[in-house]
Parts: sequence; C-alpha cells; structure tokens
Amino acid sequence: MPLDLAKIRAQFPALERPTIFLDNPGGTQVARSSLDRIREYLVDMNANHGGAFPTSQASDAALERAHEAAADLLNAARPEETVFGLNMTTLTFHISRSLARTFADGDTLVVTRLDHDGNVSPWLLAAEDRGCRVRWVDINPEDCTLDLEDFQAALEEKPRLVAFGYASNAVGTINPVAKLVEMAHAAGALTYVDAVQYAPHGPIDVQQLGCDFLVCSAYKFFGPHIGILYGKYELLDKLKAYKVRPAPQDPPEKFMTGTASFEGIAGVLGAIEYLEWVGQTFGEDQREKYAESYSGRRLALKQGLGAIRAYEYELSRALLATLKDIPRLRLYGISNERRIDQRVPTFSFTLEGWTPRAAAEHLGKCGINVWDGNYYALSVTERLGLEETGGMVRVGAVHYNTTDEIARLGEVLRDMVS
Repeated sequence: MPLDLAKIRAQFPALERPTIFLDNPGGTQVARSSLDRIREYLVDMNANHGGAFPTSQASDAALERAHEAAADLLNAARPEETVFGLNMTTLTFHISRSLARTFADGDTLVVTRLDHDGNVSPWLLAAEDRGCRVRWVDINPEDCTLDLEDFQAALEEKPRLVAFGYASNAVGTINPVAKLVEMAHAAGALTYVDAVQYAPHGPIDVQQLGCDFLVCSAYKFFGPHIGILYGKYELLDKLKAYKVRPAPQDPPEKFMTGTASFEGIAGVLGAIEYLEWVGQTFGEDQREKYAESYSGRRLALKQGLGAIRAYEYELSRALLATLKDIPRLRLYGISNERRIDQRVPTFSFTLEGWTPRAAAEHLGKCGINVWDGNYYALSVTERLGLEETGGMVRVGAVHYNTTDEIARLGEVLRDMVS
C-alpha cells in the first residue's frame, strides 16, 4: 500500500511544529522509536563496556543488537563488519590512517569532484603522508554526473584505492555504484563508498554492490549523530587499528576507539526499527521484488526503503516541476523528469537577485528550512564556479515531506523573484 503520510509523520515528534523541514540532506528529524531507544538506554542500562555487573552486560547486549541491525540494513555478511563512530568523516579519517600503512610512495589514489569532502580530504592527506599521487575524476557540469570516461581513464593508472559517493549531497546525482565497483576491482583497486546521502532514500546491499568499504550516518536516516562503517571482515581483520592498549584486537571493536556514544548506538537500533516498521506496514507492494533474496528483518528493511524510494519519485517530480517554474532560478544537476531514478530528491539552485545565504534566511523566516553554501561538497561548487559567490541553495525532501510543503516552497520563491 502507498505510504500513509499522517501515520508516517506521527512517528516524528519534531513534525508537530509548523516548520517545513527541507534541510534533510544536512540531517533528518529523529523517529520516535530512536528517541525511545536512547531514553531506554540512558535510564535502564547506562554503563561502560565490559563490566561484570548487570547494567554493563545489558549495555553490551544493546550494542550487539545494534550491530546486528546495522548488518541487516546494509546486508552485511556478519555483524562484525559494522563499525560505529562519531560520524562518516571521523570514521573515514580513522580507517584512512590504517589503509595508508598499506600504501607506498608513488601509488595512486582516485577521488572525484562529485563527492563530499569527507570522502576526499582523508585520502588527500593519506596521499600527502605516504607520497602517493591523487587522480581526480571530473564531472559533467551540464547535469552534474560523474564523467565515466574520465573514471575509466583514472583506472588505467592502476590505483590502490578509489573513493566515490553513492549519491551527491549537493546535487542529488546517484552514481552507478555496482558498475563503478566492478570497474575498480577489475583494475585491482579497493573501493570506498560514501553512502551518507543515499541511505535515507533507498535500499543498500553491500554484498550485491561488492564494495570493500561503505559509510553512512544514522542522523541522515532518522536517527542520532552516529556514523556507521561497513568493511569486509577480512580487510578489517588484517588492517592495523590506531587505538589504546589493551583494547580489543578483533573487528569491529578494534576500530571503535575510546568510549563510544552507547546511547547513540542504541538510537541507531531504533532508527532501523522504524524503517523495519515502514516495510512491514507499507511495503507489501515491494515484497515480490525482494522476497527471493531476503527474509526476516532484512526483507522488511528492503521493502520499507523500496516503498520510500517509490514515494520519493513523486516528491522529486514535484520539486523539479516547482523549481523549473520559478523565473530567474537556475537549477543544477539532473533536471529531466525521465531520469528521476538517477537522483535523490536533493536539489540545489541559485536565484537571481539573491545570494544563497540571503535566500536561505528569507525562506527560514517563512518557516522553510533549507541550506546554503557548499555543504562540504567543496569540489562541486568549485567545479561549477559558484564557490566565490556563496555556493547554492539546497532543498532536500525525505519521505515525511508532502507535496503541499513543496507547493508552499514554490509560493515563497515566486514571491521572492516577483
């Protein structure tokens, strides 16, 4: 059955306010089930790791359940392939230091101009430390898609690692991830995928993708500020972790340095339980597509995110039609409705007569939350020639948004240019 927006929105206490949340690419609102798990943790089992007493044992059990849930969300082969950390950027800096030990002077690392800098700077710094060469892959500026010919040319240089995104946090482009992984592996490279922007919008299957590493953040899929790293177990097992003595030697604990935000990790479990509920409640139409490959919670999660993806096509069409109808508005990225499946509902634009900051401030005063600037996708705004003029305005919908909210956005934008 289609998503029931009244039931969906009732799961988010923040949506009781009269605010239109289109700032979702920077962080979504938190599902009630995630908040409940955080409160439950802090009240009933707030303790440090590895103790010989009940609250510590309950805390450890809660973390185990969260690892199992994260593995189900990403379809990892085992829970030990999921590592929790502060956020995607911190996790990437951490793992890049471990991977850099395996790089040699003269090796090549590949990054792209479509990525968030959290999947660029860690590799630039690793290359600087180890004497590696960095090969940039360009984008097609007319639709902000990755230049696949340039990607193939970069692979001919036999890189050690290729880092790229699942979906752009700036312009919404979805990359053909499985194809890129296959190409990179054929060239002998490891792959590191930033799935932060894609995770709230559709199903992820790391085994089907074949990627070596993948990162996402729970605060982008209706949970708290926690990052999740997936890594193939054999890679995590052999990499050296930078950590204190005598911390655990096995994945995932060896990469979870220091005392973690256990309550935040419990909140990740709650966020995944929310997505499971979406699948159980609204995902029956998606069952045939996924039932052959998944079962149990993994099936429910794929059904839920499949239903979300189907509804968000409607939101993307509404946003595209609304923004293209605004005079003197320039939209960046894929703007052909027939290619709507190649993007998430994240749209960025400039508005004649308004700086991006002034436009965002005005929209905020009208009760519409949006972002402005470069959103740490610095290479995108530099490539488009927009960095020196304040970047772009970014609006991003998720499945709790409505077409009425998008219509209101259009009304305000039309008033701004009239």
